[in-house]
Amino acid sequence: MGVINITEDSFYIESRSMDQIGLLKKVAMMISDGATLIDLGAMSSRPGAVELSVTIEIERLRWACDIIHQYDPTIIISIDTYRVEVVQALSTYNVCMINDITGGQDPAIYSWAGQHRMPYVLMHMKGTPATMKSLATYDDMIKEMLDYFIERIPKLLSAGVHDIIIDPGFGFAKSIEQNFYLLKHLHVFQMLEFPIMVGLSRKSMIWSTLDISPGDSLNGTTALHMRALDKGARILRAHDVKEAVETIKLWTKMNH
Repeated sequence: MGVINITEDSFYIESRSMDQIGLLKKVAMMISDGATLIDLGAMSSRPGAVELSVTIEIERLRWACDIIHQYDPTIIISIDTYRVEVVQALSTYNVCMINDITGGQDPAIYSWAGQHRMPYVLMHMKGTPATMKSLATYDDMIKEMLDYFIERIPKLLSAGVHDIIIDPGFGFAKSIEQNFYLLKHLHVFQMLEFPIMVGLSRKSMIWSTLDISPGDSLNGTTALHMRALDKGARILRAHDVKEAVETIKLWTKMNH
């Protein structure tokens, strides 16, 4: 899953696309490098990020979807949003997945996904991007995360959503140490019997540990991607598609 942010404040500068030429170049390169789908987000979810209005979020995503659709209408698009109004507004495009960082803060998004048979990414987070940093406290993190998923999965199934992807939410209400603990125990979430997606790409657990910048974090991302695949991840949400695809190919060769 290639990541493109239609924002001015996402943590990784190179993922931002606010002009048509830049957007097309990124999309074309990601597809050429082997991306299965493109994940578009119009609102930053970095720690402390401010919530956008629904109107601006829709405007940004319509702009991007329109450009991508004109370029190649067969490109599969995932929308990184937690608002059902946003998904509804983009229904004329080839939007084939909802990537919801809130795990269903808006219950109507479950119904929409079920009615339209759309795959749904169920991510773990506590609070909001503005507050999550202060909520990284757990008695037993893995157990509490499992409880979170076990509570929501039946609701999704009842709404008619059967293509569920589990995202443990690296960096969302989790400290650096907790992120590494989560990666070490990622295999536990295989008991849920749904595909696991990880968003590790260039995150602070890499660059803060290595005392480098997000821009210098590709090597660390690749190292953790290989570990995540070993632990059961089946979708890599990545800024650097070529390197992620190569990692998957090498992992597959080693394990089959």
